Amino acid sequence: MSVDAGDAGPPAPSRSRPGTVEVTVTRSDPRAQRTFAVESSDVRVVLDLLVAIQERHDPSLGFRYSCRIAACGTCTVRVDGRPVLACQAIVDRGRTSISVEPLGGLPVVRDLIVDLTPFHDRWARVAPSFMPGADDAGQAAIPPDAPERGIIDPNLDCITCGACYAACGLASSESLFLGPAALNRAMVLAADSRDRSAALRVTMAAGDTGIDGCHGIGACTVVCPKGLDPAGSIRRLRRRRLGLP
Repeated sequence: MSVDAGDAGPPAPSRSRPGTVEVTVTRSDPRAQRTFAVESSDVRVVLDLLVAIQERHDPSLGFRYSCRIAACGTCTVRVDGRPVLACQAIVDRGRTSISVEPLGGLPVVRDLIVDLTPFHDRWARVAPSFMPGADDAGQAAIPPDAPERGIIDPNLDCITCGACYAACGLASSESLFLGPAALNRAMVLAADSRDRSAALRVTMAAGDTGIDGCHGIGACTVVCPKGLDPAGSIRRLRRRRLGLP
């Protein structure tokens, strides 16, 4: 809860007690309460903790969520330093403390809410929409056993949550690096034989702001909540640029 400017300082934090989880949340207002003791009996995921704080402790806490089924990517935050979907990150039984922060590399709007504009700007730079040929609708189905299916399908279900972007040490609002999600999308479309702009996409993804700028650490793949492999997609784009399969 926020306090008046004339108060001596931030309110005393809640103290963890048996049957509670002590949740420390990054706040935009330095005077706002940051630590909360949340009853753990009805808590299954981190989103439950945040909703409980907002409903029972401090209605001013800012965070986003929507679908609750790990489909929209809206609720992405950092939990103990790792980007996760709050609706998917399970709070283990017996857990007594946890920290929640906004995603790194993006401007903070308020508390756990970040501005994803830099992420979407970089996504747009790889022309992320399917491009059929001028003389062809390009919509024929790809057979399930086609080799390209083995490349496309494991990397198709990006929900643009920003977890990989936040985990990447090169991607940020201050950097021109495209980021793992955009490069993964470029690879998916370049691998699709129905798309007539594969060479253009590889060109868009090249250079120091793209595949050449990636250091290959692989944190993007580790944190992806949908199990995609952006690091592998970047390696594939490098091979395509060299004319390799």
